[in-house]
Parts: sequence; C-alpha cells; structure tokens
Amino acid sequence: MSVNDASDVGDRMQHWAMTVDRFLVHAARWHGGRELVTRGADGAISRMTWQDVERRARQLSAALLAGGVGQGTRVATLSMNVSRHVEAWFGIMGMGAVCHTLNPRLFEEQLVYIVNHAGDRWLFADLQFAPIVARLRAQCPTLEQVVYLCDEAQRPGGEGIAFETLIAGQRTDVRWGQFDEHTAAALCYTSGTTGNPKGVLYSHRSQVLHTLIVSQYEVFALSARDTVMMIVPMFHANAWGLPFAAAAAGAKLVLPGPKLDPASLYELLEQEQVTFSGGVPTVWQLLLAHLKAQRLRLSSLKRVLIGGSACPEAVARSFRDDHGVEVLHGWGMTELSPIGTVSGRPNAAVAALDAEAQLAYTLKQGRVPFGVDMKISGESGERLPHDGAQQGLLKVAGPAVVARYFGEDRDVLDAEGYFDTGDIGTIDAQGYLHITDRSKDVIKSGGEWISSVEIENIAASHPKALMAAVIAVPHPKWRERPLLVVKLKPGQDATGDEFLAFLDGKIAKWWMPEQVVFVAEMPLGATGKLDKKRLRTQFPALPAS
Repeated sequence: MSVNDASDVGDRMQHWAMTVDRFLVHAARWHGGRELVTRGADGAISRMTWQDVERRARQLSAALLAGGVGQGTRVATLSMNVSRHVEAWFGIMGMGAVCHTLNPRLFEEQLVYIVNHAGDRWLFADLQFAPIVARLRAQCPTLEQVVYLCDEAQRPGGEGIAFETLIAGQRTDVRWGQFDEHTAAALCYTSGTTGNPKGVLYSHRSQVLHTLIVSQYEVFALSARDTVMMIVPMFHANAWGLPFAAAAAGAKLVLPGPKLDPASLYELLEQEQVTFSGGVPTVWQLLLAHLKAQRLRLSSLKRVLIGGSACPEAVARSFRDDHGVEVLHGWGMTELSPIGTVSGRPNAAVAALDAEAQLAYTLKQGRVPFGVDMKISGESGERLPHDGAQQGLLKVAGPAVVARYFGEDRDVLDAEGYFDTGDIGTIDAQGYLHITDRSKDVIKSGGEWISSVEIENIAASHPKALMAAVIAVPHPKWRERPLLVVKLKPGQDATGDEFLAFLDGKIAKWWMPEQVVFVAEMPLGATGKLDKKRLRTQFPALPAS
C-alpha cells in the first residue's frame, strides 16, 4: 500500500474515547492548583483544588463499585451547587454509572414519578433535603441507598451513609473510562409543563462534544485565567455545561450553595474576584436592583451568561452601562444539552454597527456555534427563509441534541433529522435567532400571532418594573388577548395606564394588552423562570375592572 493512500490514514490515529472523566483528569494534571470554593448552608467557606476533586471522585467511584453500582446504574443527586456535588458527578460518571440530577424545587409527586421512571438505585443528597429524601424512600422502591453530602457527625438521625464515611480509605487508582463513548453518562428530566416530565439521556460523547461547542470563543470562551461562579443550578440542564467547561479550561470554580440572595451573591462575586457567571434573568434582576439600592459596583465581573428565558433589555443595559459587564444571551433547552445559540459576541457585520444597534442583536437569542444546526419550518414542514420576518417552528440538529426520550422507542425527529423545540421564532440574514414565543405561550388574536416575549421585554424595561409577564386570556371576538402582569420594584406605585403609555409606539396597536394587573409576587418555576402555567390559573380571564 502506498504511503499516500488516503484510505489508510484513519488507521494511523489513536483511539481516544470521548468520556467526561477526561475533563477532570486534565484539570487535575495541568491546572491542579486551581481552586473550587464552596459556601455551605451555614455560610462557611471551604476550599479545595482540582487535584483534590479528582482524588476524592476516584475514591467515590471505588466505593460505588464496591457497593454494587455498575455501568448504566442510575445514581441520583438532590443537591445544590457545592463541591461534593461536583465530586459526585465525576465519581458517578467516571466509572460508567449514570448521574441523574433531581430538581429539589419540583413538587413531591413529580420527584416520585421521576425517580421511579428512572429506576434510580442510589441517591446523593444535601442535608437540607433529608425530609424530602425520607418521603421519596417510602414511595420509590428501587432506591437502595442514600448518601448524605456531609461528614459522619452531621448525618441526620443515623439515616443513610455520610459522604465522608463512604469514601474514607477507598483506593484512588480506580480506572475511569475504558468503555464506549456512546455509553450513557447523565440523565435529566424536562420540567413537564405540558404532561409528565420526559427524560433526556446524555452519552459521554454528547457531553464531550457539547463542552467543545460551548468552549468556543463566541460561546463561553473560558480560560485558565477565569474565575467562574456557577449560579445556574447543577440540577438545571447540566448547569449549562459549566462544570465540564470550567474543568476543561482549568478555571477556578465558585459554588454558592443554597444562599442565592443578592447580598450573598455579591459578597462572593467580590470576595473571589469572579470574572464569569451564569444564571436566569430573575437572578440578575434582583442582583442589579440590590446593587443600585446599595450603590455598589462590580469590580471583577467581565461576562455574564443569561439564559433560561429572554434577557430583558433593562438588564442588558444596566450590566453594560452601569457596570461595564459583557452580556452573553443564551438560548437552549434540556434536549440540547442544553446550549443552542448565544449572542453577545457579534460577527463582523454586527460589530461594525454602533453600540445601540449591537444591543438589539444582543437581545436576540444569537447565532449557532459549530456543532449546532437549526431551521425555521412552516406548519407543513417547509423551510422558511432567514429574512428575520417569517416566523415558524424552530427545529435543531446536532451531536448533543436528543433523538428519543429515555424509556421511549420512537425518535422525536422530523424527516430531515431535526428536533422540534416547541419554540416559535425567526432567523435573520446575519444568522441571529429571535425567539418570539413558546408555541404554548403565543397569543392567537384574530388569526394573528402576538409575541408575549416581546411585550414582556419592553414592559420589564419600565423604570418601576421588577418583573413582567404576558399571558393570553379568552376574548369573545378575537379568541385571545394579552394580559400584562407586573411586579413592581420595592417602594414603587404605578397604574395600568402608565404601562400602556410606556408600550405605546413600541409595539403594534393590536398587540396592546387589554389590561395591566399588579401582583405582590411573581410565580417562579422549578428552575427560577416565570411560571406562566400558574399565572394562567391565577388569571383565567380578564379581572373585573
């Protein structure tokens, strides 16, 4: 065979299975001294290094193997963002078991359904969730063992096993990987807003590729110089891939634990000199309001990733103008592992525009990085042009996009292999995605679509508004009309006419809400996003004026 025969090239490359343990091995070997900082439920700060995490995660793997956990065994976690949770992730996945993150904010019946559907055998939990764990054990027959993320002295009432007791004396030379990269690594369930939650089973390969996708400059662009504070919970869509991306970059990782109030977050941001952070819009709205009220400044933060729901213009402006912080506006979902698009890092054409024009693009959901593809489809499945005007069903494809749900046999892809996200949007000539609504949230009035998201974003920029939501209410003539629900900033008073006047000229006349109502509290879902399902229950019709 000639040395120039191209057919022989593939056989000459090393086989290097893409398994997630490689992230931690890399971090420990090449960035071993970089810290992981955790604030516990009691407010105490603890510190360890990536080397410490690798050693302890290997000890956990050894303990799991000794306890009968094998490849494919589902092991659940019920924990906030703390270092032992990170150790559990790598210890579970590294030896071939499946890490199933449970959301403690779900209703108990949802958790019971999810644990039983997944067939979880072990459960790792924070002490604060001991009451939930006790109820789960009584209703989930597959659960064999509970491990509390604590030391022996803290173990609640002699129940379960303490994490530190479990790993004490275990060997550190347990082998990781050594299995096919298509092996299942993690399991995460959707929120179940339109039925029972559905499980998305991620492979090692999909998680490694997703990490490479988000590590691109136009997405997270993390480096070994960054200090990352992970506000987005580890039980929310893989924490957007931040634990793996931070390890791959060798970044310092700050874990705020359960204390997510604005004062506590600000203290950590400044104390640890955080440069990058990610969270849902409500977190940032509350933090910015705190900073303004207390006349505080952000001294180290350079970039924030905002996702989970649309970023209000007021939030983007405040970060940019008041604090000099770059906003990365992301869109994704559990089924995408979860990142789909990110805006904030403009392409050449957008970068040539002035600051105000660039902001308009930042407020869109962004462009796809390499590794993600998307299209806009009409109701009959036809592709729609990328003109920024024609809106349709958003469909996505890629190596980290779901093909079928856990426990189901049928694919959820169209004829071209794309997954229907349930979102409605447009794609413009620059490739920027703009989500106009969820298909279940869009308001259908007089045969035309009204975007609740666009009205919300404008209303939320009113100087008196803390949060805003728009839902559809029945109408005898037009079928549905928009209702604007507003939570005001502390100490503010307002009238509905003020908000309608603020919207006048910014939206089409026929988009104007029929009414504005003010609420003391805005219902939030299990991931911190506005819960429109509960708002619709609260306001099934226009309130009596």
